[in-house]
Amino acid sequence: MAIGSRLRHIVESQQFSRAILEEVFARADEMKSQPHHFSGRLNGQLMAALFYEPSTRTRLSFEAAMLRLGGRTIGTDNAREFSSAAKGETLEDTIRIVSGYADVIVLRHYEEGAARRAAAASSVPVINAGDGPGQHPTQALLDLYTIRDELGHVDGIRIAMVGDLANGRTVRSLTYLLSKFRDIRVWFVAPPAVAMRADLKAHLDESQVPWAETEDLEAVLPQVDVVYQTRIQKERFTDEAAYQAVKGVYRIDNRVLGLMRKQAIVMHPLPRVDEIAQEVDADPRAAYFRQARNGLFVRMALLDKVLA
Repeated sequence: MAIGSRLRHIVESQQFSRAILEEVFARADEMKSQPHHFSGRLNGQLMAALFYEPSTRTRLSFEAAMLRLGGRTIGTDNAREFSSAAKGETLEDTIRIVSGYADVIVLRHYEEGAARRAAAASSVPVINAGDGPGQHPTQALLDLYTIRDELGHVDGIRIAMVGDLANGRTVRSLTYLLSKFRDIRVWFVAPPAVAMRADLKAHLDESQVPWAETEDLEAVLPQVDVVYQTRIQKERFTDEAAYQAVKGVYRIDNRVLGLMRKQAIVMHPLPRVDEIAQEVDADPRAAYFRQARNGLFVRMALLDKVLA
């Protein structure tokens, strides 16, 4: 799906080479510093947003990105109920139809692997905006861009991935991207019930990226440059008791901030529930709102790359 420095579909983090990452980030830098310079880049192009799961940031940032580039958008929220899927139409048939209307499709789906199926059926580029517990590559790209922007580098960072790692598509996608950089060390901080899956650990072993697993967040905090906090995803649990057993297990507040390095940052893909106290928002190490803002420019760069 990636050939040299060209992209057609954006389905998973593994398809990005370091060269493509640097190219996308350089373009995102340009768009961040002078966004109006790119206002007509995609005149006449149409983006279809198909969202089978709820979304605020991803949906609106993609729409804002397309509009800022001069393109237009169509789409549907809650396509699981308010589209032909409710009548039994397959995802593949929906994609075949919509790809006849639009120049690019942004898809969020509740099934892992749905984006790859959509890409195989589509005659236009498909961008994965999250497929169940699988991947969320554009979130990972904006996360990596934020780390680079906040710390000034990616090589050599120490990062703690915290919370629901079994169901967290953002942490999976980001970890794949981090494995392309040098001297990375990763801590997976989670209860056993939502620990990182074995396939990702095997990938890190193959990439010779050291990793450790622990339930003790406070022991890890003084060692890391990035704390990537995630919520426990209630919607991924079929057993309410299992969810309640891990809900709220990790919470960052001012006391916990005191254990972190002065130059470290706290990130979160959002939305948060109770895993980051609102008092943390005022601390300069709280990067999550800046992180969300970066999503606009990274998604502008990605749309430009697949369409311009």
